[in-house]
Amino acid sequence: MSDLPLLLRVARGENGDRPPVWMMRQAGRYMKVYRDLRDKYPNFRERSENPDLAIEISLQPWRAFQPDGVIMFSDILTPLPGMGIPFDIIESKGPIIDPPIRSLEQIENLRPLDPEESLPFIKTILKTLRSEVGNKSTVLGFVGSPWTLAAYAIEGKSSKNYSIIKSMAFSEPEILHKLLGKIADAIAVYVRYQIDCGAQVVQLFDSWAGQLSPQDYQIFALPYQQRVVRQVKETHPDTPLILYISGSAGVLEKMGQSGVDIVSVDWTVDMAQARARLGQDMKVQGNMDPGTLFGSPEFIKARVHDTVKQAGNQGHIMNLGHGVLVGTPEDHVRVFFETAKSIRY
Repeated sequence: MSDLPLLLRVARGENGDRPPVWMMRQAGRYMKVYRDLRDKYPNFRERSENPDLAIEISLQPWRAFQPDGVIMFSDILTPLPGMGIPFDIIESKGPIIDPPIRSLEQIENLRPLDPEESLPFIKTILKTLRSEVGNKSTVLGFVGSPWTLAAYAIEGKSSKNYSIIKSMAFSEPEILHKLLGKIADAIAVYVRYQIDCGAQVVQLFDSWAGQLSPQDYQIFALPYQQRVVRQVKETHPDTPLILYISGSAGVLEKMGQSGVDIVSVDWTVDMAQARARLGQDMKVQGNMDPGTLFGSPEFIKARVHDTVKQAGNQGHIMNLGHGVLVGTPEDHVRVFFETAKSIRY
């Protein structure tokens, strides 16, 4: 077993001699090599769906910092066109879905996802990443969770108050449940496909579920997270799954009921309290404030040590509590990685 990479071993419940470490959004706009490549290839979908570009971008932080996890460069919306929901990503505005999904007829016309047919580039990306990093790092896949993908599809773009999907949730819930079910089944297929193509751990992003009250989370987010996890675990019981929600302090215990192996905690919760709330059996990831990377190297080191101390010496993957921010100095990212990797339990 010991030849498996550290992050995979810890995600499966084994003990390591230090916390494995990676960063959400570790490939991206804070890195000069990424910005140079983006200037050459301004279309986001081309960068994420052209295997050569996506592989290069995924490996940029690996070459720079040697994190314990290498996550494929992609987007949570990537599988939607394969269901019949096309999207575009505008650099300054974010994703646009036009027309948005608002009617029962549109939902009934959606098709089941066939990733071999609609997402063949994913196989190339993941297989290549596995061969590039070997056993020196863990290859992570990721997907969006049903509530968040439904929110994008219904709102048609990013939203501040989610009034359109909440209006549907509270006035026509049966229509929304039908959409959530279709998305959940497609995402389960997509997770399995990522694992078959080489992903060793898969993270589910329910980025917008933190906008729900705990009561509504229980109705519209949790059952569909569970539906995805249950289907994946039927065929791939040994692949660890991580769930991340931004603004999750109010639903932390419910995240633990999703069936995932690891809960990724945002920075609004004290990590020791998060562990107490989730119970000792639940593994955790996180949760340093990405803003701390704008502090001095000494400050960053102290915060890394503090987070690891609060998390305890088993079942913890060191990470930020959200994605690394644009403008973060690359040298400060290096301090973060080097500090975490120098810790010994």
